[in-house]
Amino acid sequence: MPWQEVKPMDEKVKFIADYLRGDLAFKALCGLYGISRKTGYKWVQRYRAQGIDGLQERSRRPHAPAVTPYIVREAVLKFRNYKGDVLGAKKIQPLLLAQFGEAQTPSQTTIYNILKSAGCVKSRSRVARTVRSIKPLKVANQANQLWSVDYKGQFKLGNGQWCYPLTVMDHASRYLLSCEGLCNTTTADAKAVFERLFREYGLPERIRSDNGCPFASVGVGGLSKLAIWWIRLGIIPERITPGQPQQNGRHERMHRTLKQRIGAVGAADLVQQQMRLDEFRQHYNEGRLHEGLGQQVPSSAYAKSTRSYPEQLPELVYPDYFERGRVCQSGLIYWRSLRVYIGYLLRDEWIGLELVDEGIWDVYFGPVRLGSLDEREVKGAKNDYLRLFNIKSVTHVGEVMCNLCS
Repeated sequence: MPWQEVKPMDEKVKFIADYLRGDLAFKALCGLYGISRKTGYKWVQRYRAQGIDGLQERSRRPHAPAVTPYIVREAVLKFRNYKGDVLGAKKIQPLLLAQFGEAQTPSQTTIYNILKSAGCVKSRSRVARTVRSIKPLKVANQANQLWSVDYKGQFKLGNGQWCYPLTVMDHASRYLLSCEGLCNTTTADAKAVFERLFREYGLPERIRSDNGCPFASVGVGGLSKLAIWWIRLGIIPERITPGQPQQNGRHERMHRTLKQRIGAVGAADLVQQQMRLDEFRQHYNEGRLHEGLGQQVPSSAYAKSTRSYPEQLPELVYPDYFERGRVCQSGLIYWRSLRVYIGYLLRDEWIGLELVDEGIWDVYFGPVRLGSLDEREVKGAKNDYLRLFNIKSVTHVGEVMCNLCS
């Protein structure tokens, strides 16, 4: 409860008089007047320093209102558009610190107000946001634990040719590994880009993508030829939930910056377009500060992987208690006098089978569980073949065997 509103000066004088008499403990005295001990000590100190005049109310207006120097205000407006990027207060402040030092660098709020008064900030109406239930994917805190990949849409070039920019980024460091303008989205072209990246930067532990071509398919486990190649290299493919691009939010945010940087109009041909993409990649890695990295550039946080790209594709190794079967050209495996349909994309690959219950087997390709089968379904009917049931893709389910050697 604050000082009484009727005559606060009289209340303060009475408080000091009672304090000087010393009849009550200080805590009880403050409680009697409905103030905190902090407030009571403040007025006692002012009375001792200035007498009765110290009990008068003081103006709360700053003695010397802070005025941002003209040269600093001009620097704020100059850094608004810095090296082709539109920067906000959080990214402008480190640039001011480097130029003017801590004493003359204003707060982020002051920087924002300078931008707003200059008409550089557009007011936006607030939209109520709905919290969606998203099953979390495995996080990455170190470089090469997770790469993300996606196509930045498609657009026509000046010569009428279509361009599909394929972007690959390290999740933890935000380092843009590749920004390649391709003519299509075929497996062969994407594989060539990844082979170059693997040779230059080494192998990551996981690669996150959406469910489109060539990263996924409608086959068993959602595997594509590209994903099968990754698994053979010891890389686990990780896919977001369909229709949930926010699960790959860092990559989507990079795409927004890419669109702002190079614009919506394509270059004259693919060669000139690739020059634009290369310039963006260099700027993104070495010139653009990232808030998530403590206002550092991605190149300062990235290091190459210690897992080198093998010259020969290694064979998958399963535990000793697994049974194995090789997929033939028709997509079948012949196992225990039965025919089990796996999928033609996995032809010539070795499949592992683990007994989990009576007659129930879990089927794996490397560390990825493809589904289950019940050998009792066609017992005695050798002409029929089994299909996997309870199929779970490699996407957000994330059901991976950790004890498999690759």
